[in-house]
Amino acid sequence: MGAASLAVPLALCGREGARKRPNILFIMADDHASQAVGCYGSRVNRTPHIDRIAAEGVRFDNCFCTNGICAPSRAVILTGKHSHLNGVRDNAVAFDGAQTTFPKLLRAAGYRTALIGKWHLGSDPTGFDHWNILPGQGEYYNPEMIDPSGRRRHEGYVTDLLTDWAIDYLREGRDPERPFLLMLHHKAPHRNWQPAERHLGLYDATNFWEPPTLFDDYATRSRAAAEQEMTIAGHMILDYDLKMGAAPERLNEAQRTAWEAAYRLKREAFARESPQGEALVRWKYKRYLEDYLGCVASVDEGVGRVLDYLDGSGLSENTLVVYTSDQGFFLGEHGWFDKRFMYEEALRMPFVARWPDRIEPGSVCAEMVQNLDFAPTFLDLAGVERPDDMQGRSFGPLLRGRTPRDWPGSIYYHYYEYPAVHMAKRHFGVRTKRHKLIRFYHDIDAWELYDLERDPLEVNNVCGDPAYAGVVAELKGELARLQALYGDSEELAREMLARDLAK
Repeated sequence: MGAASLAVPLALCGREGARKRPNILFIMADDHASQAVGCYGSRVNRTPHIDRIAAEGVRFDNCFCTNGICAPSRAVILTGKHSHLNGVRDNAVAFDGAQTTFPKLLRAAGYRTALIGKWHLGSDPTGFDHWNILPGQGEYYNPEMIDPSGRRRHEGYVTDLLTDWAIDYLREGRDPERPFLLMLHHKAPHRNWQPAERHLGLYDATNFWEPPTLFDDYATRSRAAAEQEMTIAGHMILDYDLKMGAAPERLNEAQRTAWEAAYRLKREAFARESPQGEALVRWKYKRYLEDYLGCVASVDEGVGRVLDYLDGSGLSENTLVVYTSDQGFFLGEHGWFDKRFMYEEALRMPFVARWPDRIEPGSVCAEMVQNLDFAPTFLDLAGVERPDDMQGRSFGPLLRGRTPRDWPGSIYYHYYEYPAVHMAKRHFGVRTKRHKLIRFYHDIDAWELYDLERDPLEVNNVCGDPAYAGVVAELKGELARLQALYGDSEELAREMLARDLAK
């Protein structure tokens, strides 16, 4: 399914032509690791409704982010440009809404566009006919929401409310004579992982699989791995993260009663047993997953409700449904929670898509794609011309199981937010199908190389191994090529940092 066969002439932007173009439902969770998605072989939970998208469509096994934190990923998805060009290099910078985005282009081409849920870009959304967003990270219980008329608080659990509003939009808010883009952005399962009342004890009796690197000693790695602040052992907060303190103030009486019933026994058991050393880490790991996966459960249920509405209303036939996350997440691997690093668990994004009669059910794609490619892909499927300054590439052909001969064999990553929360050092790098080369810079001068075939857990940095000298040289050359292609460099990053510090 190449670009030519997908393209719908722009002359068909009237309502007759618009009906032939696909609706696009883009569902994105926040920090949902592939390791916590059933169809990716999760060893800790099941996600039957997300898995249904993969079973009825395609699962991408190598979808990666370009900059692994919330706001930068969202800006890349909207613009199809790397962070140094779209201006959102970290979570502190507001998105310039005057930029060209794929929702704006779809809207200009006749689509109705809507955004519901987490935005987290520091400015009001642009390019949407309808929007209703969480302020900042938003709250799990009784959240405030912002729309063009102002800010209001709503009673209920955030994932359920967002799902309700998405279905309401599909039922009543869209124009049935025009195709739609609906971006449903969940808050969950972002820290600090507050499950819905019905899921507060869902995993209490579960003995979770333990990642082999839970007690990683970072022996071969650079200082970056040891000097971060995202360990389950040392940086997970008992009261805030693990609910050993008072219930959140914003709960109503019924919610508070459920919360206290769920966590009282856990607090008592912790005080009685007083775990230490490795036992304490294992206790924290279990408590972490209980709540993290409890949040995922409500997202999965919401996905099922939306799919059921699409099927029951007849919308499924011409609707592309995508489920993804803004990046990956560590679920105890290397002893960590959070994301940011270019290691696999944070770099990889789940990405499953369904489009009846266009995507082969149960198919799997092993080619590498990035969130940089989402915007060009959606434009391609809608028959809208991709702007020349978009850096991503449509993977429309891959959706149909066809790999272009010139499909890229490497991806580029650049993380900027340091010094900041979790203290993951600044770095960029290149990943190929077998190898990954990471360059740490700023207050550190280090390289790391991983052979992903021999070392999938990324515990053995072989950058200094003479046997890999040729691989290092080849990957440094590929890194230089990608930086030239995307207009990035370490020197540019240092200049941007100097300008930031001078403000």
